[in-house]
Amino acid sequence: MKHKVVCSGIAVLDRVYSFERLPLTPGKHIARGYRENGGGMAATAAVSIVALGGRASWFGRLGADATGETLLGMLRRLGVEADGATIVPGGQSPSAGVTLDAEGERVLCVYPGSNLPEEAPIPPEALDGAGAVLADPRWVNGAEQVFAMARARGLPSVLDAELGPSHILQRLAPQAGHAVFSERGLVDFTGIAEPEAGLARAAATLPGIVAVTLGARGSLWWQRGDIVALPAPRIVACDTTGCGDVFHGAYALALAEGADTLPAARFATAAAALKAANGNGWEGMPDRAAVEALLREAW
Repeated sequence: MKHKVVCSGIAVLDRVYSFERLPLTPGKHIARGYRENGGGMAATAAVSIVALGGRASWFGRLGADATGETLLGMLRRLGVEADGATIVPGGQSPSAGVTLDAEGERVLCVYPGSNLPEEAPIPPEALDGAGAVLADPRWVNGAEQVFAMARARGLPSVLDAELGPSHILQRLAPQAGHAVFSERGLVDFTGIAEPEAGLARAAATLPGIVAVTLGARGSLWWQRGDIVALPAPRIVACDTTGCGDVFHGAYALALAEGADTLPAARFATAAAALKAANGNGWEGMPDRAAVEALLREAW
């Protein structure tokens, strides 16, 4: 049986320009490569869930434009259920410019779209058969809808607490059963730069599981009044774009399958590491066999 996760949030068309080194000065810079990939936190998480052997339904808002049509086609081709997306005539779909260096580091400039209604609906029956939900902070109303429905059904709920306006994270994090911050998102939420201190502050105010991801340094988890550090495996990164989104998707899938917090986090760590090694946007998602093979190694 494939376990289902309902994902609410943003989908983005990434336009990726590759360089040997990231441009650091204004002016004209000649890229050595170009490609278009799917991106966006919730949509990327949904794609990763399917690649890892689960089912994913994505709910979000797109304009009735070429970018939105491209994104929907990508999602459906990769097995994500996207019939619940809200398509808005006159809306402009999200897109991003990404500069990428030879070490896999990147700079993203994200345009979140325009004329996309905050009040777009997610029907309650969307959660039929689901084992967990996931949401990002780019669509607040969508996150609140799936979190409320998950609470009513007793399902795990995961917030991808990426960087964003503090008031949005303050609003959404208490509604999630699992608030998993990026390092910058935790700073936005707490105002504290040091991750351990920031995690302790967040845990003092939030009712559920609280964690922070730290990229190649692994992640920190608040467990029974203490911090548990989970390391990440050493890999050669090709492209770190979307790795945090893959982490959240894999974590939500593991919860839907019944895993406890720390085993789910280790599963997610392996999936994110393999995504960094693979690169190649949505086409580079690791499969279940690769993740399970990495989990058998000591790291």
